[in-house]
Amino acid sequence: MSLFISQAHAAAAPAQSADGTSMLIMLAVFGLVFYFMIYRPQAKRVKEHKNLMSALSKGDEVLTQGGIVGKIVKVSDEKDFIVVSIAEGTEVTVQKGAINAVLPKGTMKSL
Repeated sequence: MSLFISQAHAAAAPAQSADGTSMLIMLAVFGLVFYFMIYRPQAKRVKEHKNLMSALSKGDEVLTQGGIVGKIVKVSDEKDFIVVSIAEGTEVTVQKGAINAVLPKGTMKSL
């Protein structure tokens, strides 16, 4: 019986469940959250970008990931590159994957 040190009492051991069903249910819930919040939206964005890449054609006005706005002059299907005219007499070759968006017709003239 010390004045400055309180006596420690042993806590009762928590009851352990006999099976791991609660752990499996938690794992399944985390799997569903991962699927619906991370994997599914990313797969949808990838699919939309592939559709965008396959729909590129000559004359489309595009925006690259670097922020360059231009008009497609030449599309090369076998090499995955396109030629983009950014000004009169100035052409740039970029990968199809670098195209971020297809802009409405007349966007370049309004800039």
